[in-house]
Amino acid sequence: MVDLAEATLVRRARAGQLEAMRQLYERHASRVYTVVRRLAGDDDLAADLAQDAWTNAFQRIRDFRGESAFGTWVHRVAVNTALTRLRQAARRRDLERGFDGATTLGNPDRWPAAGAAERVTVQRALDLLPDGYRSVLWLHDVEGYTHEEIGARLGIAVGTSKSQLSKARARLRALVTQSRAGVRS
Repeated sequence: MVDLAEATLVRRARAGQLEAMRQLYERHASRVYTVVRRLAGDDDLAADLAQDAWTNAFQRIRDFRGESAFGTWVHRVAVNTALTRLRQAARRRDLERGFDGATTLGNPDRWPAAGAAERVTVQRALDLLPDGYRSVLWLHDVEGYTHEEIGARLGIAVGTSKSQLSKARARLRALVTQSRAGVRS
């Protein structure tokens, strides 16, 4: 059964009416928070994820076709938003741990346990990568884009994205290793 009041709220929210958005939020906020809290395992992170989910939902509300209840749709948006953010965070943590023990990408100020010299070494190595390599490496390993998305965004073939990522990682490892060997000598 279609909730006519909710359908009206959705229609008004699509038109940009803030009061309708607020009412939709109030109706479904606890469910959105609950699902992202289960995925996040942390209250503060869940609050951030829920906020991101609502931002995404209202930005994409025109995509809601009404084939399911709004609550079902916003639940799916929340799950997708949370999974994407958590996957990106995991990739960032993996990158911060480094390539073969080397500290790598991300915000150098956030690199744990890496000394200033290590941060400089990695940043210089990143700066030495060709633009294409650096772009693909960043988009894939830090931002979490798929090779298909990278290809579309950069106007390159999927195979080129995969190849450049592999070459970028190898080149970065070599540059960091070479820099370390030069420092030890």
